[in-house]
Amino acid sequence: MTEFHEFPSYDAVHVISDIHMGGRPGFQILKECKRLAGYIRWVAAQAPQGQVALVLNGDVFDTLAEENTDYVAANNAVQVVQRIMNDPSFSGIWDELSCFVKKDKRTLVFVIGNHDIEVAFPNVQRLIQWRLAGEDAVQRSRIVFSTTGAGFTCFVGNAKVYCTHGNEVDAWNFNRYEDLAKVARRINAGQVLNKDEWFPNAGTRMVKEVMNEIKKTYKWIDLLKPENKAAVSTLAVIDPSVASKISNIFSIVGDKVKAGFQVEGRLSADGFQPALPDNKNQVTIDQLLGPNVKDGLDQITTSDVDELLLNAEKQLGKPGAKIDQYNGSLGAGELIFDRLTGWITGVGEDEALRRALKDWLKDDRTFDILDQDETYTEVTKAVSSNIDFIITGHTHLERAIPMGGSRFYFNSGTWIRLLRFTGAMLKDTASFKPVYDLLIDAKGDIAAIDNAKFKNDKGELVPYVMDQTSAVSITVENGKATGRLLHIEGDGSGNPNEIKRFVRI
Repeated sequence: MTEFHEFPSYDAVHVISDIHMGGRPGFQILKECKRLAGYIRWVAAQAPQGQVALVLNGDVFDTLAEENTDYVAANNAVQVVQRIMNDPSFSGIWDELSCFVKKDKRTLVFVIGNHDIEVAFPNVQRLIQWRLAGEDAVQRSRIVFSTTGAGFTCFVGNAKVYCTHGNEVDAWNFNRYEDLAKVARRINAGQVLNKDEWFPNAGTRMVKEVMNEIKKTYKWIDLLKPENKAAVSTLAVIDPSVASKISNIFSIVGDKVKAGFQVEGRLSADGFQPALPDNKNQVTIDQLLGPNVKDGLDQITTSDVDELLLNAEKQLGKPGAKIDQYNGSLGAGELIFDRLTGWITGVGEDEALRRALKDWLKDDRTFDILDQDETYTEVTKAVSSNIDFIITGHTHLERAIPMGGSRFYFNSGTWIRLLRFTGAMLKDTASFKPVYDLLIDAKGDIAAIDNAKFKNDKGELVPYVMDQTSAVSITVENGKATGRLLHIEGDGSGNPNEIKRFVRI
């Protein structure tokens, strides 16, 4: 009998995340489907005699982009996921994943994200197994699911590798795995989940209640990160007619604040008591609107709005409260957006949007692979020092950061379109006009966005959509574990472009 090992061991582990398969044509944000299929084929051919794992590190599906009115597709999860698999845009990817698990010494790992929580359900897992391996027990054994928030841990050589999506430390988007387990029990017991029984996180509410409606007209909107600071004013500027809907963001923010009290310790086993509130979870008008836009609302003071937000948070869920958890509105919301609409009219819609985007991108280090963003800070704080390589996703922003002591952090980025605003594009109203014409007057047609070019800060014409699809690989070379941040290019079948390499000493 061979020796027992606590975690599996591989000769190579390849990690991608945030694929976001979902939505109907014209509503899809995954662009490089053929490239992804080619990359899966490339991974399958690596280390022919060795053990190789492909880790899909969360948000493989995007069920929130599907035509489903529920926050979670509990009662029709199989139908929703099967539609995505069969969509002509994505079916080639599933064909290659099926070929992958047919190969000996290959393991396919699904880690849950926050856009594909249905993967936690037993009938969806069986559907995935059936689509990829039929009833072949050996091939099915090569498919591994990590859906309890524990991530996926393994060894590559003598290096310990830990993969987690990263939403576990995000108060907007963290999963309540205990509730997902309850839904799974319902499914197995032949019961249904009533819509009013499920309490979505703030990020899910933002997508379903606000973003999907706006996306019907402005298809590019979720290529940005709308839950970030100054996003509220950006959304309002794009379409002031949705102000009443966006007013609900104030109650959504209340959900985010409450989640922030719970999210600390979500990755670790330090204790089981909920974290106490602290100052970092306070939401201010600066965070919601950004300084450029707030300057146009001088008649509304920060303290007034903060007091109203705090009062709303205290009332959430109480009988007779003036706002309820889903559909209620906050008087401050209408007040702010009435005045915001007036401010937009005064400065012009194009200038208002430019200012909102400048707030959004202030001190921007979005594409700096060394930036120690909040996901890096919170995940690394929660993970033990005996982990050599930490790999996350979730933010859509690739990272490659040495942590010291021969430990390293990667974020595997995304496979969806990425829009990049440059300083030159946002310099003034005149320089922003071509961008505004594309995003607003042309309603942000995806094909037009794919073909658009604008000047960067060097005066060069560059594509608006970045040609960047990322992966992380951990391999053994010359007896040492080596981690790489990679860009997958062309049709995905060739050797990736190495962006950064770290060698564990």
